[in-house]
Amino acid sequence: MSEVLDEWEELSNDFKELEVVNRAYLRQLEELSSHQKKCQEHIKHQRYRIGVLSKNLHKLEKAKDNEQQIRELQTNILKRKAQLYEVEQTLPKENGLYLKIILGNVNVSILNKEDKFKYKDEYEKFKLILSGIGFIMAILNYCIRFRALELSYIFLLVWYYCTLTIRESILKLNGSRIKGWWRFHHFFSTAAAGILLIWPDNETWLAFRNQFVLFTIYLSFVQYLQFRYQRGALYRLKALGERHNMDITIEGFHSWMWRGLSFLYPFLFTGYLFTLYNAYTLYELSFYPSATWHVPVLCAMFFVLFLGNTLTTIMVIPIKLHEKVKLQYRVMSQRLSTQLLNNRETEGQAAASGSNSKEE
Repeated sequence: MSEVLDEWEELSNDFKELEVVNRAYLRQLEELSSHQKKCQEHIKHQRYRIGVLSKNLHKLEKAKDNEQQIRELQTNILKRKAQLYEVEQTLPKENGLYLKIILGNVNVSILNKEDKFKYKDEYEKFKLILSGIGFIMAILNYCIRFRALELSYIFLLVWYYCTLTIRESILKLNGSRIKGWWRFHHFFSTAAAGILLIWPDNETWLAFRNQFVLFTIYLSFVQYLQFRYQRGALYRLKALGERHNMDITIEGFHSWMWRGLSFLYPFLFTGYLFTLYNAYTLYELSFYPSATWHVPVLCAMFFVLFLGNTLTTIMVIPIKLHEKVKLQYRVMSQRLSTQLLNNRETEGQAAASGSNSKEE
């Protein structure tokens, strides 16, 4: 019994230490919250004053006096805005409208850089795993005609795209630079999958079913190729200091992607043409007597997806060509600076060894 009492006494002493540490933690937590509010107030004040300065500069520009000083001040204002943006990334942010509707006022800001990267990495793994599950279910649907299995697969698509919109909104809040079209693409795809889910099991659905299943099989394959390529490119460019920790892979080319273009380019545009073919098939089916409202609506949605994906990708290509040149110069510069640094270290070591031999 005495041993048990001694253990309890030791445990009680440990708990007292825990209480001390917890009080210190709570005190620092309050201080952290206070510092965050002060930083946010300073940022608001800085932006307000910058806005006033910009208006005054605009008036001075018309007078055409002190043009050089005005240009320098405008450059400094741009730099300050970039600095404020970087400071803002370290502070919690208020949820956007979509996240407020879905999650309420729950704070989803990720302040630690390592945690941000982990969340982004989990997002990428989530896309890969769901693409694999979707691939298997699509093959089963192609081989087996079973209504419950069809509805289960389409419901999976609804849930997948809906979850992507939430995760991408959290990523966006934490500094991800995903482009507007690709976010809209997932909202739009959620709506399209929802309409597919409620499409009656009639003649038009049976005529479109196998084509749609083949389309989703092809999409799963292309998404896997994109994941492997884009993730490798992201890590390479991040090592060179070219990318942001919260950049993500997308259903198309981005401005930071170059290597592997000749390999992925045909697969992507084949997918876009397949989307257009879906729109054409649905247009033909809309003239069937059994066609319901789902057919023309989905026809229009597939056509919008085709246009958006194609135009966005084509618009990115010139930017990529420009950034390829910039990246090549950056790599050459880094290699040159590394060689110079290594040469200096070698010369320094040689000089040190020479002086040591003279002293001996």
